[in-house]
Amino acid sequence: MSWFAPAKVNLYLHVTGRRADGYHLLDSLVAFAGVGDELLAAPAAGLTLAVDGPAAAALAGETDNLVLRAARALATAAGVPAGAALRLHKHLPVASGIGGGSADAAAALRALNALWGLGWPEARLAEVALALGADVPACVASRPCRMGGIGEVLGPAPRLPPVGMVLTNPRVALPTPAVFRARQGGFSAPAALPSGWDDAAGMAADLAALGNDLEAPAIGLCPPVAEALAALRSLPGCLLARMSGSGATCFALFGGADDAVAAAQLLPEAWWRWGGGLHGPGA
Repeated sequence: MSWFAPAKVNLYLHVTGRRADGYHLLDSLVAFAGVGDELLAAPAAGLTLAVDGPAAAALAGETDNLVLRAARALATAAGVPAGAALRLHKHLPVASGIGGGSADAAAALRALNALWGLGWPEARLAEVALALGADVPACVASRPCRMGGIGEVLGPAPRLPPVGMVLTNPRVALPTPAVFRARQGGFSAPAALPSGWDDAAGMAADLAALGNDLEAPAIGLCPPVAEALAALRSLPGCLLARMSGSGATCFALFGGADDAVAAAQLLPEAWWRWGGGLHGPGA
């Protein structure tokens, strides 16, 4: 059994407040790109995980991958033995603001829900997912959504048009806690969004009036983020360029997937780069 773990992209990200326990409250429109990791699951008596792929080396030192934590959490919640042979083909850069680890954990929950014959609905998987990380419930659904709370409050997204997207990362890991600690200033209001967009240009114009409140602190910690944004904005046909999540991955929107594929090839070969369309609705 093979399960796709698509990259999560924050089309905008507002920090709207902070809870008493220190967690920040967010407002974000999330979409999923047509690039991601792949998780393979097969029956086995025990629980094992092998990792390969172009980004596997970044996980070489991990002794407790989120995929294994997700498997054990689901087994405990369901009261079943944690038995599966898992293999993760890692393509997405690590600690990069596009939810790679969260997407992998969500793929494990979906895969093992099927492999173990649990038949749990998405909402029940999301309850297990939240204990693994604030982004994991959105990744269980892997479809456009409006994200609130600390990431666990999910609502319907506006209707997205067909749109092209380029993702790039200057191969720099940027831990999320450090970016939040570096953030200064007050909080932003939640965005007012339309019910949908008819084309990519209209969508980009509305999103341009919003922002990513973590972009400035991320650039302060990691100047290559600014270089990536400048490179994206210089690409022919770029409608909008912005950092995703806590970085360092940045994205650009284009009128169509073919335009994005061509534009991605113009970025430095030393960077991680991808161009194409969205995963799911809007693809």
